[in-house]
Amino acid sequence: MAASAQFYLDQAAICEKAASVALLDNQRETLMRSHAAWMALANRELKIQAERIKRDRERIQAQQKEPTHV
Repeated sequence: MAASAQFYLDQAAICEKAASVALLDNQRETLMRSHAAWMALANRELKIQAERIKRDRERIQAQQKEPTHV
């Protein structure tokens, strides 16, 4: 099962919050890199979903334009 964009966004938020309270610079930097990676995954998933919706809509419109054979 593919992870949802919301899962990725939730993970990014967790990393960002943890980074904001991290005591060590290297921990904060690692968490912010993780945040960026989760955001990239979320953005990719949202783009894929948008493309899927667009493709489905175009397919439905094309089917509606086809003449019916009786």
